Amino acid sequence: MIKKQIPNCITLLNLLCGTLAIICLFEYKSPLLCSCFIILGAVFDFFDGMTARLLKVSSPIGKELDSLSDVISFGLAPSLLCFYYVKNSDMANAGIWCFLPLFMALMSSYRLAKFNLDQRQTTSFIGLPTPANALLWLSIPLAQYAFNNNWYSVWPLLSQRIAGNIASPYFILPVSILMSVLLVSEIPMFSLKFHDLKWQNNKLRFVFLALALLLILGFNLLAIPLIVIIYVALSIGGKKR
Repeated sequence: MIKKQIPNCITLLNLLCGTLAIICLFEYKSPLLCSCFIILGAVFDFFDGMTARLLKVSSPIGKELDSLSDVISFGLAPSLLCFYYVKNSDMANAGIWCFLPLFMALMSSYRLAKFNLDQRQTTSFIGLPTPANALLWLSIPLAQYAFNNNWYSVWPLLSQRIAGNIASPYFILPVSILMSVLLVSEIPMFSLKFHDLKWQNNKLRFVFLALALLLILGFNLLAIPLIVIIYVALSIGGKKR
């Protein structure tokens, strides 16, 4: 009986991380800690499924619990992070506009509910995965931290532009709407799971990983938002060919 609950306990740690991320954001005014807890939640999200498969204790309740935890860690927490940046920005008359990123939390919830019922998403995704969306937004404080601490970058001027603009409401507001639409879209998105190492079967994956590595070498943490954008572009462009 205890064995069956181990993966669920790991899933609940993901939920706890999402909750702590929100607390760090509003109680301690720390977007960086918020991002760190979202990342830790993603680690637990990865290991709960792996643990369930290793112990052979996968269950319907585990699947539902995983989605409920993801709503908090990868839906609500990133949306509130965007809300925090817009609300505390220099944008004149932010007013009701600061609530616009919360639309992502709604679409993330809808996507996760849809994912549990959609039999087409066994080897790839239909619409943007919630962790990929979360990765874009948690990169804001990480990118700013890297830039403010003079982490190495091959292109310092471009890095400065990325760090300066990514937290701007003029970036966050339109992109949050775009990402919300992508979350519930019918656009196929490739998975990073390799079933073999053949080039023909994994062209998009190999190209994406190569580009991601080059960007990380050139921009360090500032590469994260660019990597998410490339993932979406390759998914859309790869299916059109």
